[in-house]
Amino acid sequence: MKTEETTLDKIRTRPRFKMLTHLTKEEYAESLKKYLAEHKTEFSGNINKEVATIWVETPYDNYWKPRLSLRVEIEDDQTTIRGVFGPSSAVWTFFMFLYFSFSILWMTFFTMHYVENQIKSAEYPWALSASFVMLFFILLTYLAARFGQYKGKEEMLKLRQFAEESTLQFEKIVN
Repeated sequence: MKTEETTLDKIRTRPRFKMLTHLTKEEYAESLKKYLAEHKTEFSGNINKEVATIWVETPYDNYWKPRLSLRVEIEDDQTTIRGVFGPSSAVWTFFMFLYFSFSILWMTFFTMHYVENQIKSAEYPWALSASFVMLFFILLTYLAARFGQYKGKEEMLKLRQFAEESTLQFEKIVN
């Protein structure tokens, strides 16, 4: 028995999806613009023939405000739409920078403590404490990201609905 996974299932289980369509880049962009104009009070976005970024209109602006990024490409003479749900790339990059920085500092401080113990020195008595502080900052960054995801959950569901209604109708079923 062969179980097939549809694009809709992929959207439900992952924050990214890929689908093939019979439309050209220009036709798909026009279709998205039309759908966005019909739902102007609920969604906003920037759309061109290659990339579209959609977000939910809200009276507040949260740091982890989710966006739907759609990229239209030509692969093997077929139009492919790739979608990614998540925060803006600036926020994503900032959080990755924090994780990277705190992790490097943790490794540095822990290594200093380890080497100090191996050579029986007392030059860096603060290194172990500093490594625990870095672990705390890593945990704090993780909790801030989870809190942002929690705050943006409703908007994420609306963006998923947008993706389903505006994009899935054009999916080309490949046999």
